Amino acid sequence: MSTETSKTSPENETGPESAAEEWGETPLDAKADRRRWLALAIVMTAAFMDLVDVTIVNIAIPSMRGDLHASTSAIQWITAGYALAFAAGLITGGRLGDIYGRKRLFLIGIAGFTAASLLCGIAANPAMLVTSRLLQGSMAAMMVPQVLAIIHVTFPPHERGKVFGMFGAIVGLGAVSGPMLGALLTEWNILGLEWRPIFLINLPVGIAGVILGRKFITESKAPRALRLDLVGVLIATAGMVMLIYPLTQGRENDWPLWGFLCMGAVPFLIAGFIAYEKYKIRKDGSPLVELSLFKVKSFAAGIAVQLTFGIATGIFFLVWTMYMQMGLGWSALRAGTTGIPFSIAVSAAAGLSVQKLVPRFGRKVLQAGALTMAAGLLLYIWESQHYGMDIASWQMAAPLVVMGIGMGLIVAPLTDTVLSEVPREHAGSASGLINTTGQMGNALGLGLTSVVYFGVIENDTVFGPQYVEAFRSALWWVVAVLVVIFAVMFALPRKQAAVSHEGDGAGDNGAGGEIALEKVPVA
Repeated sequence: MSTETSKTSPENETGPESAAEEWGETPLDAKADRRRWLALAIVMTAAFMDLVDVTIVNIAIPSMRGDLHASTSAIQWITAGYALAFAAGLITGGRLGDIYGRKRLFLIGIAGFTAASLLCGIAANPAMLVTSRLLQGSMAAMMVPQVLAIIHVTFPPHERGKVFGMFGAIVGLGAVSGPMLGALLTEWNILGLEWRPIFLINLPVGIAGVILGRKFITESKAPRALRLDLVGVLIATAGMVMLIYPLTQGRENDWPLWGFLCMGAVPFLIAGFIAYEKYKIRKDGSPLVELSLFKVKSFAAGIAVQLTFGIATGIFFLVWTMYMQMGLGWSALRAGTTGIPFSIAVSAAAGLSVQKLVPRFGRKVLQAGALTMAAGLLLYIWESQHYGMDIASWQMAAPLVVMGIGMGLIVAPLTDTVLSEVPREHAGSASGLINTTGQMGNALGLGLTSVVYFGVIENDTVFGPQYVEAFRSALWWVVAVLVVIFAVMFALPRKQAAVSHEGDGAGDNGAGGEIALEKVPVA
């Protein structure tokens, strides 16, 4: 783990500098500098803005589709494009922060995110909206990895527990408030803008973040940070695009040969990526992915769990929105309020799993979560079939609560469980890779909806019963994925070992320490 450097005004040797040196960092004068709490508010607000932007979009998709006359593939790209760009840039964004300064990259990221939000809000057609979402995701990849790294170098160890607890609360608040905020902004139709305020609301927040961040955030960087692995980034990104693009576009293009050729080339790209990363290790020891991590059985299994869980959530949340609004004909507000029991159940179960259950029962809690989610989905399938088009919001509460409990049992402890057997010196790289994999899974799941959901619909311009039938069909696929997740979890450690996060995200790749809830698209 590399030593941190920060630009602060000099203090006397017996002052806060000495205290800062006790936790192995260059002095930050943390006790005397009250500005650190303002810096905390700024970076947390940015993290909240990013998370809400993910959860707020799904609920407004039907409105976007109607206003822009978007195709089904464009609808998928509005969500998948963001996840793909974020996944492709997450580790690189963290590494750039280590090299060039986390404050600098944070400001670039939040400024770019704000500009991209404006472009999304004024998009005149689906192509412009998709392109703007790709830009937004790439800027989030510059901004988000710096958040926990800035917290790490700004607060001493005895304060970090409280600060990370506050961060977790912000994550939970964003997951719960995003869908409702999206529903309200869409339903209110402010100035006749329909769905556009869900993006435009970022402008005042982002501008304030840039202005205040310049003044109150302290610059820090890792002087011995690893070099950028641009070739590795290009190969990995090409592999993701060559898999997800044909899946998303294939149905509308009648599954052309080029799509199958692209997907068939992906295993060769993966082999080439691994070979290049081995070469990069020999050359300068700065690969994009630390391949030795995969020798740790529990980590390799955890990556598989994160990937497949991302696929499951990517499929479910998109088709759920379509089911309620395009299948049942509900308003955005009704769809948003229907998801409240789910969000509350996720938050409650997440807190219980981390504090009480996982320390006592270990991986069995995560496995119980997978089975509980599957049970909730099966109940949802039965209710949808039993009540048909007459199903009410309150009738959905039971399966959604069961699903929410299951998800909460998984998402909160997953990262720490996976990291528990990873060597401390690689904790930051491993944590960043876990979150990157989750985003890849989410993008892949969104791409797969063209097969498991839209593939069942004969005419996607005719709303109603066929969207309801397609929803039930897609849920069976999600159940199957959760069964796979349950089986893979047997490779996780039986009990979670104690993991220290003091080094995460500060000097490894900057993406370390991300909380798994950060990108779960609730509702």
